[in-house]
Amino acid sequence: MSWFSAAPPSQRWAYALSALVTASAVPAFAQVPPKKPRVEDPNPTVYVQAEEISGRPDREIELNTDIELVRGETRVTADTACFKQVENEVTAKGNVRMWRFGDQYRGDELQLNMSSGKGWVLRPEYKMELNNAQGQATRLDFISEDEAFVTDGTYSTCDGPNPDWYLRSSTLRLDAGRDVGVAGTTVVYFKGVPILGTPALSFSLSGARRSGWLPPSIGFGSKGRAEVEVPYYINIAPNRDLTLYPRFMLDRGLLMGATGRYMGDTESGRYLGTTHVEFLLNDKLTKTDRWRVKSEHNQALTPRWSFGWALNGASDDNYPSDFSKSVSASAERQLLREVRTEYAGKYWNMSLRAQNYQILQDPLSVTRPELFVNRPYARLPELNFHAGRYDVGGFDWSVDSQITRFSHPDVVTGNRAVLVPQLSYPIVRPGYFIRPKLMVNASAYQLDSDRVLADNPTSLNRTLPTFSIDSGLVFERPTTFLGREATQTLEPRLFYVYTPYKDQSKFPNFDTAEASFNFSQIFNENRFVGYDRISDANQITAALVSRYLDPNGAERLRLAIGQRFYLNDQRVQLSSATPVSDSRSDALVAASGRISESWAFDSAVQYNASTSSVVSSNYGLQWQPGEKKVINAEYRFVTKILKNVDLSSQWPLTARWYGVGRVSYSLLDKKIVEGLIGLEYKADCWVFRMGAQRFVTTTLNTSTPIFFQLELNGLSKLGFGSPLESFYKSIPGYSRLNQGAGR
Repeated sequence: MSWFSAAPPSQRWAYALSALVTASAVPAFAQVPPKKPRVEDPNPTVYVQAEEISGRPDREIELNTDIELVRGETRVTADTACFKQVENEVTAKGNVRMWRFGDQYRGDELQLNMSSGKGWVLRPEYKMELNNAQGQATRLDFISEDEAFVTDGTYSTCDGPNPDWYLRSSTLRLDAGRDVGVAGTTVVYFKGVPILGTPALSFSLSGARRSGWLPPSIGFGSKGRAEVEVPYYINIAPNRDLTLYPRFMLDRGLLMGATGRYMGDTESGRYLGTTHVEFLLNDKLTKTDRWRVKSEHNQALTPRWSFGWALNGASDDNYPSDFSKSVSASAERQLLREVRTEYAGKYWNMSLRAQNYQILQDPLSVTRPELFVNRPYARLPELNFHAGRYDVGGFDWSVDSQITRFSHPDVVTGNRAVLVPQLSYPIVRPGYFIRPKLMVNASAYQLDSDRVLADNPTSLNRTLPTFSIDSGLVFERPTTFLGREATQTLEPRLFYVYTPYKDQSKFPNFDTAEASFNFSQIFNENRFVGYDRISDANQITAALVSRYLDPNGAERLRLAIGQRFYLNDQRVQLSSATPVSDSRSDALVAASGRISESWAFDSAVQYNASTSSVVSSNYGLQWQPGEKKVINAEYRFVTKILKNVDLSSQWPLTARWYGVGRVSYSLLDKKIVEGLIGLEYKADCWVFRMGAQRFVTTTLNTSTPIFFQLELNGLSKLGFGSPLESFYKSIPGYSRLNQGAGR
């Protein structure tokens, strides 16, 4: 006697619906995890139990009253059942129930031919282990072991007989062999109200990606004008896809966007990339055609050789501020265009790149020079070479070389070659370290004569040696920190640098700038970033760090103070011939740590003792007392440039309502730079979000998108805008309410 030799199509139907609705909510290349393979013994023993068993031997067995049948992972109960051995067919009636691999089914009647797989179930109900899914149907017909036809079926991830939301399809034809399901009229109900419908759709039974419409996004621009975006996803291949983004803006017209993605492997290596294009023909406001292109590609030609590109472009200066949906995108003013290739050996690597930028200017930059974005030099091309090894007879050595052609439409252009060899002998012992190092910076310039002033040379050379010695001590002692055992360290550090002076006032400045003054930079040999200026140095940097460590080594608190002392004037300057005669730099003080499970802070101060003033400072505090509870406060200050207060939070208002918000306020400009306010409601199987965000796009313009979203767990997100993306980026420590639903 054999029962249920293959997984019933009713089971496949329920899983198919789960795959359908979940796949519509996930991004491309992030498929729904397939169900674990269910392997059964091909000939398991069948156990039968009933109050009455009768029939004809080898022909038909009748089971009556409280029957139970167990075969492997399958268990069936019913009031009565009949198994016809010749036809290999089973029929069950009255309170039919079936359990299989954690999934449960219930129906009034069941008939199944074990050989052909044909049969039916009347008024089936199911509850799936996957996604806690449940549903019911009027009838389920088994066409074969691989095909089923469902009439008037539902699906939901909500518990209970009256789920808050459910999906209903008039018909479903499922073909597990071809991994295809075709649904007739489908409607999504929320609180008994139909909110989304489609006359027909097809989907993958296994949860694989399939082409189809994605949830629409509706929003409002900075002036309150509505816009609607209805993406369409095209599954070209398992490793290629295309998403179309038709976006209708009431004030501007129809913007068409498309994003193509691909990835794969070849005999030589892996490749991946993405390209996004969008265009708007005849913008109603500007009366011009608008467009944006962004393309990235990376590919391994061999295990050691790779190449790639990053290409960006826009039709006009105002494109990011007019069409971007985020703060970072609207602030993008330098659009990179680069093609590159790299090759790596065992102890060396080499790269070649060509790089240029498109510059998008703020509309007010004509009258306000401080808003003007300077065009960086184009590198057409640049060749980089690096080689080095550690611990060769106790020595570390490296060689860096660079050859670049610098191009610019307005200022001096030319070629530059740089060679920087260095050798060090680190002595590292328990409790102390000493790292003496010798390096040489050799540079040669060949400038274009038509761009050089008459009294300036076109050929320039510079060779400067640098000697440095880095040293430090590490002391430890047992102590307590906030009542807990800890280890405190005391780590004094001295760093000496000597580089002789050389006049570099006639050298061009292709890519060099003043380095940011921080704890990382004060232990560098050069005060500048780039090769066009090599600072003269006869200086000592002194720093003291103390850390509190838990017994497991985790750092609870770090305190640091550091300052640089100049033994000679700093004669080499970026754009001035006047030496700086300060005997010492600004002092740096920093403190950071997670002092408890709920409190963390970070702070840094740059203090000028000569003027008794703070040059820059940053103070940040985070309180996270529990799950989905976080308050962040930050103050940032840079003299005459920045003075901002930033507050953000996610906090429960009631058992199910949560508030989120952020405000970034400029004390200098006396205005809000960025603001966000939102509400979230968490039910058992759905989440509702709503809110608004305001951020500055240009000096003259701001954007105020409004969004609300209904997320049905295991189905999809429906609504206007993308609140989740805004919450994650704006509120450090934000936690999604339905965390298990994926991001």
